[in-house]
Amino acid sequence: MEKKTLFDKIWDAHVVKSVEKGPDVLFIDKHFIHEVTSPVAFLNLEKRGNTVLFPERTIATPDHNVPTEGQEQTIKDKLSRMQVERLRENCRKYGIELHDLGSEHHGIVHVIGPELGVTQPGMTIVCGDSHTSTHGAFGAIAFGIGTSEVEMVFASQCIMQAKPKKMRITIDGELGEGVTSKDIILYVISKISASGGTGYFLEYAGSAITSLSMEARMTICNMSIEMGARGGLIAPDETTFAYLKGKKYSPSGKAWDDAVAYWKSLKTDEGADFEVEHHFDAADIEPMITYGTNPGMGIKIKENIPTGADLLGSNKKSYQQALDYMGFQAGEPIKGKKVDYVFVGSCTNGRIEDIRAVANFVKGKQKAENITAWIVPGSKEVEKLAHEEGLVDILKAAGFELRQPGCSACLAMNDDKIPAGKYAVSTSNRNFEGRQGPGARTLLASPLTVAAVAITGVITDPRELAVADYAGV
Repeated sequence: MEKKTLFDKIWDAHVVKSVEKGPDVLFIDKHFIHEVTSPVAFLNLEKRGNTVLFPERTIATPDHNVPTEGQEQTIKDKLSRMQVERLRENCRKYGIELHDLGSEHHGIVHVIGPELGVTQPGMTIVCGDSHTSTHGAFGAIAFGIGTSEVEMVFASQCIMQAKPKKMRITIDGELGEGVTSKDIILYVISKISASGGTGYFLEYAGSAITSLSMEARMTICNMSIEMGARGGLIAPDETTFAYLKGKKYSPSGKAWDDAVAYWKSLKTDEGADFEVEHHFDAADIEPMITYGTNPGMGIKIKENIPTGADLLGSNKKSYQQALDYMGFQAGEPIKGKKVDYVFVGSCTNGRIEDIRAVANFVKGKQKAENITAWIVPGSKEVEKLAHEEGLVDILKAAGFELRQPGCSACLAMNDDKIPAGKYAVSTSNRNFEGRQGPGARTLLASPLTVAAVAITGVITDPRELAVADYAGV
């Protein structure tokens, strides 16, 4: 009997047709859409005289360019307002479920999908957004698609895709004090590089991965795309099942029992082949931070910025350009650098466990005067829990500003931009030039590191400050 990887099992079960020496026609279980990539797809769909084949398989929410203040008012930015209005119109026209601004389940698309139980093991999931890989944490094949492909899924519920190669990343051992899932993935990307996963779909395995909560696993899979991979996934287990049980769209009764029985089969067979294998020791992972302009330019927070002495030609030139943009010098310590903004949020770290971790860290403390601190929940549900658990009171007392749900300062598509030349330590996923605003300088880190920076005003190792609770991040 053929030994299959988890990825192969899900992919092969969804192939409608294989094109000889070409791509597979892949059936898509769930399609998430938002206000940025869907309008043109809807327009082209209409021009061709097509309709949405299975509207019940599509879920919509506005998130990328919505304001995070005054959401109950009319959106001031004309383009943003137009995009949100088009999303509303198209959802009404085609009968698509919309979680709009102000609704109880509004939020970032990759946060609300798991919250609602829409995301389930064994599914194929797409969205016109690269960080769709987040949903792979549930043992699903999830990846981002372009506008023309969004239209293709609307019309046929299928997509044409070449089957990627497979890579397994195994991390065994126990994580040290103050080390979170964000540190794990920044560490892995620093080792493999920002292009090391190109052409592959990743599976994460090992005791350090299976010990993580679902929210922490989502952080890992979310940033698979930042090493060039098509996506990443983790085999479902009892942690997955416990998270999904009782969710709005999770099965119930006998259907639940049948689903779990199937989900338990979704694991890589022993002896199945991967084109590439990487193994890492959890004991070597420490709090991480980026210093350059791609997520692969990361170091342990206690280390100095690399000199780049081993680089040649254009690589050395681009390395120096990155340091010049960031205003850093090769070989100098990263610790102690002054920071202007901190941001906790995004589809990477905007979940309730992230906000709990920050609140536990800063409880009874006060942020530094030079720091502007933004906390942006990933959904209305996260916002609600933060209020109910008293986290908002703790954060406000420490000088943090809690905003309304949205992508916010992850990317410069809304009002939450970092000013030119200013430094922001961010829990988001990308540190490209201008990602958080023209001229903004972004350093990626975990919620705990962000909390430590907020308190001290400079880049700080969170292990050096008293921490109430590291759990769950």
